[in-house]
Amino acid sequence: MKSQDIFLLFKLITETQAQGDARQAVEDSFVARLPKDWQGWDDALSESASEIDSVAPTGIPALTMRGLESSLGLSKSEISQSLKRSVVVGLALRSPLDGALRANAPALYEFVVHGLKYVFPAQPGALVRGIPTGIDAPVLHGFLASAGSHALVWPDPQGKAQGQSIKPLYRSVPHAVRRDPNLYAALALIDAIRLGRPREAGVAAEQLKMLMGLE
Repeated sequence: MKSQDIFLLFKLITETQAQGDARQAVEDSFVARLPKDWQGWDDALSESASEIDSVAPTGIPALTMRGLESSLGLSKSEISQSLKRSVVVGLALRSPLDGALRANAPALYEFVVHGLKYVFPAQPGALVRGIPTGIDAPVLHGFLASAGSHALVWPDPQGKAQGQSIKPLYRSVPHAVRRDPNLYAALALIDAIRLGRPREAGVAAEQLKMLMGLE
């Protein structure tokens, strides 16, 4: 597997939820409880609104190959190869209803909670400007206090926080989360699991289970 496989699978989950009956439950439990300034970046300092729009243009169905390519910054060939790898290991399955590939959420959750930190470990790095992740992300506000003197951030010149850098699962994560608060929440929770001590990882795992619709 490659780290972008996890990135893609969680995008499939959040977009499938956004288009289905689970949408309201997810919004009630996550988006609605985030502070109004949940974004960990400053749009006023962005490269430009048009550049962000070019990453995820409107009017394109998000679950098409072109939509995924635009929203995630992955090429069509990368998406195709990623899905093939996920099918081989059982993290993606073909839907019996429409034949489309979907994330195998229970298996993906089990892998993230019990195996991801060994396959794709993360370590805090140098101080940079970036987008809060892990226990410092908005999704965990009120659940956990930061364990260190510096926040954990994905390096990004438009980020609102100064903190120790955490390499995201894929280089385009900071762009992809700008249009998908549930994806931001999921990837930040994954970092809390990868980086956290047992209690922190446990709290993040419970929140991730809710976000994935497994409760």
